[in-house]
Amino acid sequence: MSHWLFVYGTLKQGCCNHAQLAGQKLIGDAKTPPGFQLYDLGGYPGIGPDPLDSEGVRGEVWEVSAEALARLDAFEGVAEGLYERRPIPLLAPFHQTTVEAYFPVVSLAGRRALGTEWKE
Repeated sequence: MSHWLFVYGTLKQGCCNHAQLAGQKLIGDAKTPPGFQLYDLGGYPGIGPDPLDSEGVRGEVWEVSAEALARLDAFEGVAEGLYERRPIPLLAPFHQTTVEAYFPVVSLAGRRALGTEWKE
């Protein structure tokens, strides 16, 4: 069984951790609706609510196998409580598809906002 995953940071094409998606299928570029932005978690981003309802976060949707998803969960520290994987709303053409993303568990209060698109 495959899963669709929205990536917005270091897992994107051209970024330092993209190798974690080796062998998986890029579906396409995607964007959240307004209300999300990226925050600085110390060298990598975390997605969270945007009180200013900016334009939405840009990223990529990938189709990943169950095995790859388990590896990504380990990489993102899901079992350790660093991130949690949960559904995220996306704009068309993904608005009627279940897509998940990794959300940081740590509080984003006081973290520096990075805007809506991660660039290394």
